[in-house]
Amino acid sequence: MDDNTIICGDAITILPSRASETVDLVVTDPPYLCNYRDRYDRAVRNDTEPNGVLPVFPELYRVLKLNSFCISFCGWSAMPRFATAWERSGFKIAGRIVWAKRYASSSHHTRYCHEAAYVLTKGKPRPPQDPIADIQHWTDTGNRLHPTQKAEEVIAPLITAFSQPGDVVLDPFLGSGTTAVAAANLGRRYLGIELEPGYCDIARQRLMETDLPRAA
Repeated sequence: MDDNTIICGDAITILPSRASETVDLVVTDPPYLCNYRDRYDRAVRNDTEPNGVLPVFPELYRVLKLNSFCISFCGWSAMPRFATAWERSGFKIAGRIVWAKRYASSSHHTRYCHEAAYVLTKGKPRPPQDPIADIQHWTDTGNRLHPTQKAEEVIAPLITAFSQPGDVVLDPFLGSGTTAVAAANLGRRYLGIELEPGYCDIARQRLMETDLPRAA
């Protein structure tokens, strides 16, 4: 499993072929397990299937180097299930980062005006030299390429804070490729895994347009 590669398939079955402790940072936006549909009625694969999402975390823990970080986005409604999966995998929650939106994604008992990611640790990594603030500005993509597309402006600060140039950044739920694009633009190596062939094609095209390391 080479670096600077996008692999189309299920991360739960693909990651076991990666050697242990060969990844420097994980940044990922997994399905939130909330049966999400966007305004175009697009859904996310495995968004109602915990067994298609949560078993990836033990493998992420295994492939991460000791004293490293995993940054995982997570919706509040499935937080107990994610937290249990992280703990059982060996991760410790070291922080939470919130992106405040100027609009509500939806509303029920409250208006949902933020996204959140959790800083997970393997071992005892040193804090970043320039720690990222736990409240960040949200940049909207309009979800043009994917129902839950994150902006490069959201992902890049995470990669900058928690890795170094030349490090390997893994995203096992790559979607339309933002983590890989941000990693390449910041001088990191990337490894992306995505279940949907169409999104793999989009991610590869985005990487080709960067004029940086190409996806296989």
